[in-house]
Amino acid sequence: MATSFVRSNIVIFLISMSLVMLLAAGVYASNRLLTHWLLVKGLEQTYAAWADTVYDTLQPREVRDTAVLPQTLDGLRMTLTSDGRSNAYHEQVDTLQNSLKSGHAPAGVLHFSILPSAMETREGPQSAAWASPEWEEKNLFLAPQTLTDAKVAALSSPRILAIPDMNTVGQFGNKAVIVYPAKDANSRSLIALVSTATIMKSLAPLLFSVSAAIGGLCLISFLFAGILLWMRFREQLQTSKNIQYLAHHDTLTGLPNRAVFNARLSEALRFAQAKASNIGVMIIDVDKFKEINDTHGHGIGDVFLQIIADRLKSVFSGHLVARLSGDEFAVMLTSVSDTGRMTRLAADMISATDPPCNIDGREIKISLSIGLARATDGSWRSSRLLHCADLALYRAKHEGRSTFCWYTQDLDAEAQKRKEIEQGLVKALKFDQLKLKYQPQYALSDGSLKGYEALIRWEHPTKGMMRPDSFIPIAEDTGLIEDIGNWVLEQACREAALWPNSNRRVAINMSPAQFAAGDIQKRVARALQTSGLDPKRLEIEITESLLISNTDSVVHTLRQIRDMGVSIAMDDFGTGYSSLSYLSLFPFDKIKIDKAFIQDLGKDASTDAIVTSIVGLGRSLNVTITAEGVETEEQAILLRAAGCDLIQGYLYGKPDDVMVHETVQADMTAKIRSVKKTWARQSAKPDSDPAANSSGPQKAVVKAAKSDMESSNRLPTDASFGAPVAVQGS
Repeated sequence: MATSFVRSNIVIFLISMSLVMLLAAGVYASNRLLTHWLLVKGLEQTYAAWADTVYDTLQPREVRDTAVLPQTLDGLRMTLTSDGRSNAYHEQVDTLQNSLKSGHAPAGVLHFSILPSAMETREGPQSAAWASPEWEEKNLFLAPQTLTDAKVAALSSPRILAIPDMNTVGQFGNKAVIVYPAKDANSRSLIALVSTATIMKSLAPLLFSVSAAIGGLCLISFLFAGILLWMRFREQLQTSKNIQYLAHHDTLTGLPNRAVFNARLSEALRFAQAKASNIGVMIIDVDKFKEINDTHGHGIGDVFLQIIADRLKSVFSGHLVARLSGDEFAVMLTSVSDTGRMTRLAADMISATDPPCNIDGREIKISLSIGLARATDGSWRSSRLLHCADLALYRAKHEGRSTFCWYTQDLDAEAQKRKEIEQGLVKALKFDQLKLKYQPQYALSDGSLKGYEALIRWEHPTKGMMRPDSFIPIAEDTGLIEDIGNWVLEQACREAALWPNSNRRVAINMSPAQFAAGDIQKRVARALQTSGLDPKRLEIEITESLLISNTDSVVHTLRQIRDMGVSIAMDDFGTGYSSLSYLSLFPFDKIKIDKAFIQDLGKDASTDAIVTSIVGLGRSLNVTITAEGVETEEQAILLRAAGCDLIQGYLYGKPDDVMVHETVQADMTAKIRSVKKTWARQSAKPDSDPAANSSGPQKAVVKAAKSDMESSNRLPTDASFGAPVAVQGS
């Protein structure tokens, strides 16, 4: 672009110079033509006064004195003198010279020549006698053709004519020729050599004024054209600067873009190789920026990125800071490239995010994840260094975000492993390697089996059965989670429709990626229609992370799904910061207590209080409560005491095929009923206070549940509760 811009301006410059030269030539030509015209008019007016004397003198009087020549001659011949001219000729010359001397002729006549008449120039012995006068042979003119033009005009011009001496380049001599043409064929003509000095001197002021006016107008025109050209050039220059800036900078933050960063990094690595120095790079990613955009709008998101850019420039002052993509930034460190100082800078950047930003009255927390890498020898390339920093960034995100990590060589192996899993998942979807295993859910009221939670497994051809926590995070990062989630939806509906017991319910876990793709309600309806499953047997579990982004749209979609007859459950309740607020936005059919609370049940008073509160909240909202991760009988007794509705966990069945669980269903029911009887016996003893016999943390659960023991049986024995088919789970 720069080359074309320079070429175009060179062309414009050459054209402008050509126009200037043409304008100058035009001014000069107009001056010469004007001078020629004024000089001709001045000479003709000046020497017209001598015309009467000239023509009176040049009358052919000698014809009367001439003897009659022999009839063999055509026309009349004159009496000739020794020089070959007639006596009349000499008389005419003498008369004209006397006229000049007496002052009857205008001043300035230097020489003159009488030219023969047409009759005298006819072929005859006297025609050769008219030799050119001496002054005609001295080459007194700048333009040789001046005298020739005069002689031609003497024979053809109908009036007195002035012929200035001007050559082809417009230069004037100090002489001119005045032509007095012949009146008729018998009359002679005269050409006079005159001086133009006097007339040129008199014309000088006028010529100067006119030339100055023409030159001034031309100068004004040139200046105006120059101003227009300068304005156009300045506009082009400014446009070129803007284009160059936009090509190398991010328009939102004003930071250099990826192209500039890569070029500067490659250049710095070459210098580092020559100087045996080190180069450090940081890749910085804004955590959960999409949620900020979805929650607050893109306008707020843009301002948010500008604030982050300002903080980056403040912390990394003196270093190259660039914006690589939407929410990803990079920093190149040359002067500070040792691990200690780079670590301190990364820590300073994390600390700089502690103060939240306030945009239009909205307080938004800033969270950044940083990956660090360092080129330690000359073999590093920019792409390799950025890749290593990106691997470190990936680890920082998976370690909880709002932190930084250094690149280590083991990250390459992890990246290769993720790549293999990603490629393997594509094949797993294509060759039907994904399987569903089911974990039962039992009612604490009577021990009946209400349904199953299905958990996805990957039957890898070489690694065997793989749990979801080994491949689901990678599927979420790569976007394959959408295809996997759709497969779970369709497969779970098909298998549930074939179960022998048509009262068992099935639930599936919907990932945010499935909602982001849109039309999830249509896919649910299609899965139900294709499989023939009763919508009342299907339950969809979501987490609150789904509601954080684009809450209104998600709630609208959930209502459409619920209108089909499908139940909606909130999974992992209590682990987020706004679970209660979402309960007011949408009437969930079920709440699932996260297994993190169940593991500490009976061991921590705070956990016991939380579980009791969740159960009480469910009772108040008429929502079914399910506890996940039940692994001990003590946990089951405490949940029964708290009034929990459904339980699931390894205590009553690990994920397996449905037929396996159906086979042992009677044993599991008896086991749960024994828990109920144990609790009933302890509660019925008149001299025994269950709360007193319980350990410290358990008392809160026992006391809170004692008054509600009867109401804990509120579930009908024939009610069926579905177990969610989870993409993620145990």
